[in-house]
Amino acid sequence: MLAAFACSAMTFAQHRTAEALPDSTSMVHLQEVQVVSTRVGEKTPMAYENVSKDQIQKQNFGQDVPSLLSLTPSVVTSSDAGNGIGYTYIHVRGTDPSRINVTVNGIPINDPESSQLYWVDMPDLVSNTDNIQVQRGVGTSTNGAGAFGATINMQTDELSNKAFGSFDGSAGSYGSHKETFKFGTGLLNDHWAFEGRLSNIGSDGYIKRAFSKLDSYFLQGGYFGDKTVVKFITFNGNERTYFAWDYATKAQMEQYGRRYNPSGEYTDDNGKTAYYKNQTDNYHQQHYQLFWNQILSQYFNLNVALYYTRDFGYYQEYKPDQKLYKYLLTSTIGSGSDLINEKLEDHNFYGTVFSLNYKNNRLNSSLGGGWNDFDGDHYGQVLWVKNFSGSLDPDHEYYRNSADKKDGNVYAKVNYELIKGLNAYADMQYRRVDYKITGPTDKFDNNKNQLSLNVHNHFNFFNPKAGLYWTVNPNNTVYASFAVAHKEPTRDNYEDNIDDQLKAEQLNDWEAGYKYASRMFSAGANFYYMHYNDQFVLTGQQNALGDMISKNVGKSYREGVELSAAFQPCKAFRWDANATFSRNRAKDWMVTLDNTGKNVDLGDTPLSFSPDVIFKNIFSYNYKGFEASLQSQYIGKQYMTNTGFKSYVDGSNNVSLMLDSYFVSNLNLAYTFKLRHMKSVTAGVTFYNLFSEKYESNGSANAQLESDSNGKVIAYQDADGDSYSAYSAQAPVNFMAHLSLNF
Repeated sequence: MLAAFACSAMTFAQHRTAEALPDSTSMVHLQEVQVVSTRVGEKTPMAYENVSKDQIQKQNFGQDVPSLLSLTPSVVTSSDAGNGIGYTYIHVRGTDPSRINVTVNGIPINDPESSQLYWVDMPDLVSNTDNIQVQRGVGTSTNGAGAFGATINMQTDELSNKAFGSFDGSAGSYGSHKETFKFGTGLLNDHWAFEGRLSNIGSDGYIKRAFSKLDSYFLQGGYFGDKTVVKFITFNGNERTYFAWDYATKAQMEQYGRRYNPSGEYTDDNGKTAYYKNQTDNYHQQHYQLFWNQILSQYFNLNVALYYTRDFGYYQEYKPDQKLYKYLLTSTIGSGSDLINEKLEDHNFYGTVFSLNYKNNRLNSSLGGGWNDFDGDHYGQVLWVKNFSGSLDPDHEYYRNSADKKDGNVYAKVNYELIKGLNAYADMQYRRVDYKITGPTDKFDNNKNQLSLNVHNHFNFFNPKAGLYWTVNPNNTVYASFAVAHKEPTRDNYEDNIDDQLKAEQLNDWEAGYKYASRMFSAGANFYYMHYNDQFVLTGQQNALGDMISKNVGKSYREGVELSAAFQPCKAFRWDANATFSRNRAKDWMVTLDNTGKNVDLGDTPLSFSPDVIFKNIFSYNYKGFEASLQSQYIGKQYMTNTGFKSYVDGSNNVSLMLDSYFVSNLNLAYTFKLRHMKSVTAGVTFYNLFSEKYESNGSANAQLESDSNGKVIAYQDADGDSYSAYSAQAPVNFMAHLSLNF
């Protein structure tokens, strides 16, 4: 009924298209052949989703990339601060962020050691993003960290051939705000163009004290010849964020409220609870990218890029009742004390990527690859000790280790039309990784000896991929593919399992799908089976840095079906929906019992943070500048450990080890109109979690296990309190008002 009313009562205004200048044809074409060989094409037999600039900007009001991608298939997101600003995370098909490859213009962005991408270090990059492609599964060969669940490929804006300026501002709940100013010169002297952006984002956060202060800029300039473009891009981010990743137990939420934040809490000299004001993460990240794109002939083009990333930062932490020997300190007052420590990082990351591309009517092929080198120092200092005799060296270091990681790959890709409508795809990649870490850590053994890292590993990976894509007729297509991926252990894996012999992971990924498309209706189904050898899976526990701990599991798998559909009976109204039904299991999960010390096989158990059901729904309406969309998502229940236990026994209480399912909706309203001397003005408001669902999107947990008198394994809490469940509470209904001026 809604669709019929929208279509019969209104006639949708045609979208305006940008006018291309006659002398800008070469400029536009040259930018289209940037480093895109790592992208999935229209007839590549893999599961992917393209998110356009228009889709991005309709949601870009201060929240970071994970929130902007939250409605794409098989995606689950979370926010430490509870409102999408600050530290945010994305899981795809249940795989954690350290197993998701991210590139910007084909250049690897993941931290080479942790394989993580901390989106908070690149605030508001989406304001200069032309489109984002999310490849699910292994995806096509790419540069940088191995993709074990997804690849996120971001393409920054093309340089405009017309001068422009714009301002985007947002403000709303919890002191949240965003200010973005963009400008561009247009094409100068038929050869040059320059653009820039300045941004400021801030929020107090839903969780108490979980504030974020984020500043960034983006600059790019290019020279355009008849067949050549040289482009330079630099962007940065400065962030100061209060800790919010310690999470809170349900008991703490009941006592202090859902906004309770245990980070920085201590007892002062008067016996009162206080919070350390500098319990903050402070980081600066600077990116430089230089591109040369060359059209060699009608069929060949060449892309070469150089890049350098410089990042450094620190965080401070108030730590009550610490053993002083763990900080290489001794005192006549006592062996333990409250103290403030500071952990610092200083990194350099540089390299190159390239691709030689050939395309004719039947063949699309690429030969490409890349090489990079990373060196980084990690060290810790003690700033203050409450109970200490003598003077404290202001630069007292208690650990320092250094890392060097070299990563190179080469790949060849071919997509060939065998017969009319039938394409064969082949993709072969060789990747070599050399990784060294040396020096003492902040960990000590039971004999009070400081532990050191002595890692020097070489990895040689061969990652083949192949598939078929059949266009049955203009409305129906089917495809199938098989892909192999490998991934080396991360720094956290080595630190959290310092005495273990770690193995590289292997993933065999089978995909098969069907697509239907007509003028009014489109639908698709993608079936996948991902079989892992030695997958690193999240245990539910966190390390001292707040990062999630993972460990090798022998064999495991993720299988499921991804469904999607879109219905557009007229230009004014559109209905989009997608759903994922999956099964995610570890085979023969081994645990050590606390009461006997024996190793026990729990059999096939659910993988942590991997919901079996995900559903997304979007209603969109657009008429004469007015836009409205209602966006909803249902995320099924999630285990926080891999034991298969839903709770543990604490006295007479059962304490949950689960994240409950949740259903949230956002409502976006906007109106676009013209004013004198302006191209357009857009004003609107977005309501998040419209129905104030009380839910938690992330958490951490641990379960002690023992065998009872009948030999049955049970989860319990002992006097030491080593079992726990903590949760990341999310904000109830909140809003952001927004205004965009384009001139």
